[in-house]
Amino acid sequence: MTVAMLRCFRKTLLGIGLASVSAIAPVATQAAETLKIGTVVWAGYGPFYVADELDLYKDHGLDVDLQFFNDPALIPSAIASRAVDGGMLTYDQVVGSVAKGLKHRVVMPIDFSNGGDAIVAEKSITSIADFKGKPVGYNPLSPSDFLLAYALQTNGMTEKDIRPVNMTPEGIPGAMASGSLPIGVTYEPNVSQILGMGNGEKYHVVYSSKDAPGLITDVLVFDQSMIEKRPEAIKAMIQGYQAGLEYMQANPDESARIIAKVLGVMPEEAVEQMEGAYNLPLDEMAKSFEQSDDTTSFFGSGAVIADILVKNQQIQAAPDFADTFDASFVEALTE
Repeated sequence: MTVAMLRCFRKTLLGIGLASVSAIAPVATQAAETLKIGTVVWAGYGPFYVADELDLYKDHGLDVDLQFFNDPALIPSAIASRAVDGGMLTYDQVVGSVAKGLKHRVVMPIDFSNGGDAIVAEKSITSIADFKGKPVGYNPLSPSDFLLAYALQTNGMTEKDIRPVNMTPEGIPGAMASGSLPIGVTYEPNVSQILGMGNGEKYHVVYSSKDAPGLITDVLVFDQSMIEKRPEAIKAMIQGYQAGLEYMQANPDESARIIAKVLGVMPEEAVEQMEGAYNLPLDEMAKSFEQSDDTTSFFGSGAVIADILVKNQQIQAAPDFADTFDASFVEALTE
């Protein structure tokens, strides 16, 4: 089973349907080509929402039909069955899919969690070393698991040094409020909810995704066969993302209003949520494909992810991380 990446601000949206796909053709003579993309509601996908609302894909001969899922774990199978043409996933889902033989490929990194995922603890607990022997609540095989494992690893510890408590991210605030859980791993807006308890005097962030940039990465994914059949459409989608990001930077207030509609919140709340993710501009994407032990590289973050998936018997062995992506689109667009 593919890892179910339950993330902040992602919710059920109705109206998931199938749209026909037109043949590739010049914009001047035929209707724009359409890509159906499986996604979930997440502040880090803001550039796509802006591009969709303002029809910024049109300049590149493309129309993008976003298909919203309530469970991101269903998107890989939707890609494999051709129910959608591609999807927005977290990189761990791709590692799991490729390890099981699927030919899913990342064509671009979208965003890094930038503090939106965090380990929160009582203020008497001031370091990762203080976790030893204490209960820690988190959702296994999720971004919370990867973040905790990396935090423990970089401090010379393992899961054996703590008392793991299997808990959903949404359940962490209530457990900590009751006093039964001193340490929890979750994401926004749960993190802010916990920090606000006890007049803001009881809990603090001990470690967050800011300390491991790239470990939790959202990515745009297509099957290898789709990449071979529709390269121009995929290129156009990446260009549309870049146009959306540039519009966000030039028009932050209007962009916040657009993104807030999708998130179902007020614009000021959308701004806060977007601060928990860092959207990569096109000229920074190439670093993600470089071979490195750094977590901003798919090789570095993939090693951490695969180690956890193997230990939890979700995959038999780590895949070749070079088989998890196709860097050719980003390389061509940045030449």
